[in-house]
Parts: sequence; C-alpha cells; structure tokens
Amino acid sequence: MPRNPSQEVPPTDLSVVVVSYNVRELLRSCLTSVLAQPVEHSFDVWVVDNASSDGSADMVRRDFPSVKLLANERNAGFAAANNQAIRASKGRHLLILNPDTEIRGGSLDRMIDYLDRHPDVAVLGCRLVYPDGSFQHSCFRFPGLTQAFLDLFPIHPRLLDSPVNGRYPRTDYEREMDIDHCLGACFMLRRTGLEFDASYFMYVEEIDLCWRLRRAGWKIRYLPELTVLHHAGGSTRQTPRPMREQLFRSRRQFNRRAHSWLFNVAWEAIVRVGRAKEGAAWGSRAPRRISL
Repeated sequence: MPRNPSQEVPPTDLSVVVVSYNVRELLRSCLTSVLAQPVEHSFDVWVVDNASSDGSADMVRRDFPSVKLLANERNAGFAAANNQAIRASKGRHLLILNPDTEIRGGSLDRMIDYLDRHPDVAVLGCRLVYPDGSFQHSCFRFPGLTQAFLDLFPIHPRLLDSPVNGRYPRTDYEREMDIDHCLGACFMLRRTGLEFDASYFMYVEEIDLCWRLRRAGWKIRYLPELTVLHHAGGSTRQTPRPMREQLFRSRRQFNRRAHSWLFNVAWEAIVRVGRAKEGAAWGSRAPRRISL
C-alpha cells in the first residue's frame, strides 16, 4: 500500500499530479520546474511512484520534502495512479503532468483563472515543445480510421502532420480553441467527479476522459498560456515493443466504447494487416516514435 503523506490535506486552488516510473532524473527536472513557478494561487504537488526501482521515491523524499509522495508497491498503471492522487488531493483544479516534462514559460495562474471564469470548460490543453524548442502537437481530433491507417502505413510526412491525421493546423495554436482532446503529457483538469478509467493501464486514458467529459456536456479547450517541454516517451521507451502492444490494446478498448461495430471491424482489418507488416520489419529497425 502507498504511504499516506498526511491524514489532513488542506484545500488548495491547484493540485499538481505527477505519475512516475523509473525516470528519476527526468522527474527531478520536472519537479524543479514546477516548484520554481511564480504562482499566486495556492497549490500543492503530488507524486505517485509506480514501484520504481531506480530510487525515484527516495529522491523525492530527500530532495523535495514539500512534495506529497504516494509510493506504490506495484505498478498500478497510469490511470489508476493518477486517480490515487486525484482522490487524496484537495485542489479545486488539477494539473496532470508527465514526469518527462518541464514547465518552461507562461502562467499557471492564468490557466486557473480561465477555468474559474469559464465554468463550462473541464480541460485546458497547453503548448508543448520538444527539448530543442521545436513545435509538438498537443491537440487532436478523436482517433478515426484514417489515423489508424496512417499510423501503420505512413504514406507521406505531410499527411501525418495534417488534419487528415487528426492534427489541428499549427497556426491554430496561436489562439485558444475548442479541441476534441489534448495530449496527456500536460493538461489542467477541473474537478468534475469524472476520473480516469483505471481499466486502461497505459495510453488513451486522456482520450477516453475527454470523450466522456464531452459527452457529459463539458468543453475541452486549448489555451496558449503555458509552454511545457516534453521529452516524449521518457517512461515508455524503456520497453518499446510491449508498450506498442499496450497502445493497440488501449485503442481497441476505446474503439469498442466509442464506435460502432462496423467501425471496429474496419479498424481491426487495418491493424491486422499493418501489424503483420510491422512485425516482419521489427527486427531490422527501431520502432517509430508513437504520437497520439
């Protein structure tokens, strides 16, 4: 069982939640960036360590005494671990943050204020960049058959980076906009009573959550008020092939919830052919980075 950091957790405006697994130094950089933010609103920081073997939990206890740590004895998965901190924390709003991220600019205060002024918005996505400062997509359409096809049969790079593949135009990122879902690396979440579906062990949790929130009448928005560096795959690249398998299991689970039987039949056909091609080539090359 995880250690309970406190029986009495005071309410705050924001609880920052980081779920970590064997990425100690990335986690250190992430927490350093969070605690360095000039935030006027009250906030606290929660780390759920999913049974890391690299000393991550000890590092948090030693170097970040103000951070509330939930140290799991087994890897509970990303969704379930986030829910642990969501339930234990008392923030009016939540910042869901991957451990391979660093806040580089912008204002958490303006994100909090935006949610306070817009009671119909449940999720706020933010601006993501790669370590070299280059643009990274953080907003997406809900996945369809075309996206499944292009992930397995990447015909042309321009198609992969286009609305055909569920991407929003890069120029749209200069302003706030309605979106289907944001990447789970970093987003602010209103405490609505809806949590992550813990039946997802890894991947697609944020898509499923945004889909359920939209069905319940909430808005999902992108706001260019926060810039976050995202290393992309800091945890999952440790075991690329099992994580690739997990990705398709999670996509299948979401499709069965969100789409018709005909969609699922077509999706399974695309995946069957694509995975056969991918399996034949796996031994001769490194797997591609996956971007949802």
